[in-house]
Amino acid sequence: MTVAEWCVFGALLLSLLTIAPIKWIGFRRFDNARPRDPAFYEGPIASRALGAHQNGIEAFPFFAAAVLLAEFRLCPQRLVDELSILFLIVRVAYVFTYIGNRPTLRSILWSLGFAINVAIFFMPALQRFLPS
Repeated sequence: MTVAEWCVFGALLLSLLTIAPIKWIGFRRFDNARPRDPAFYEGPIASRALGAHQNGIEAFPFFAAAVLLAEFRLCPQRLVDELSILFLIVRVAYVFTYIGNRPTLRSILWSLGFAINVAIFFMPALQRFLPS
């Protein structure tokens, strides 16, 4: 497996690890029969962790598709790997800023992550301009 493919797996794990500690910390109040109960996520940290988790789920398909497209079209693997690592780093920082209630920085990081995704996605179209 390539580094980029491991980053796809890492992005999936990140979305799960974003909400897991909140459920673990509040395990006495968490009702697995009602996992989406809004009352469980009423606290400020829990609600922000849920938001970060949901955004991770929303961002995952585009990232996975972009990586697979770039690899399928034989783009420079090192560049795909580097951009994938950068995306994962940005997403980790995004989660911390989301939970830490830093909305401006969070929006900047979201935009940066989206731009990285767009770069990976359009890499096949720009391949002739990229180093081999």
